Amino acid sequence: MAHELSKRVALVTGASRGLGAAIARKLAASGARVAVNYFGSGEQAARVVEDIRKGGGEAEAFRADVRDEQDVARLVGEVQARLGPVEVLVINATGPQPFVKLEDLTWKHCLDQLEFFVKSPLLLAKAVVPGMKERRSGRIINVGSEVFEQGVPEFSSYVSAKGAQLGLTRSWAMELGPHGITVNQVSPGWVVVERHIQEGASAEAIEAYRASNPLRRMGTPDDIAEAVAFLASDAAEFITGQKLSVNGGRTLA
Repeated sequence: MAHELSKRVALVTGASRGLGAAIARKLAASGARVAVNYFGSGEQAARVVEDIRKGGGEAEAFRADVRDEQDVARLVGEVQARLGPVEVLVINATGPQPFVKLEDLTWKHCLDQLEFFVKSPLLLAKAVVPGMKERRSGRIINVGSEVFEQGVPEFSSYVSAKGAQLGLTRSWAMELGPHGITVNQVSPGWVVVERHIQEGASAEAIEAYRASNPLRRMGTPDDIAEAVAFLASDAAEFITGQKLSVNGGRTLA
């Protein structure tokens, strides 16, 4: 599906692999000039940029820890200098997501998740929103998760942080709407990417998840990328404050 983004500058965090890489490729294929953010995977980010350029798109890689205030300020400044002002911000970067029983859960476990899903969105939004307000146009898209609706056991640090991210999405949509800026969240189901394979996701677990899905298939990174591209496009200009579940119907909200 085509979503016209006509040279808009899009910053995608955590875009060296997995969902972020698919989102970056899709936005570039839709005409955006894409800033591929990475932290520890420079070679993978370079491959994403190379793939985009081979397809006729525009992209550059930018290293930054999106949990660090100075790094975020530098990142946004470099993107603006090399590509132009950020018009589409896709907040996707994540880190380890351990399962921890309540008896073993610490505040540090919770803080580790909040760093990615509250602090990072805050730093990024503060860096790009002033320019968006001046232009009276902008798109902020959080990448959430279906787990907030499911209450996954032994996963409360991640689930609660994703709930907080959804809260940011809704409040910011109300605050920024009068300035022509939309804020939405795409909430994927379990999409098996490199990280899950490295962590040893079993064929049995994948099959059980597939069987529980009304559409009886696993989602793909491209499914998520399509939803992000839609929300970044003019077709979604009257949509804000929404959570778009892209999980084949596993959750109906």
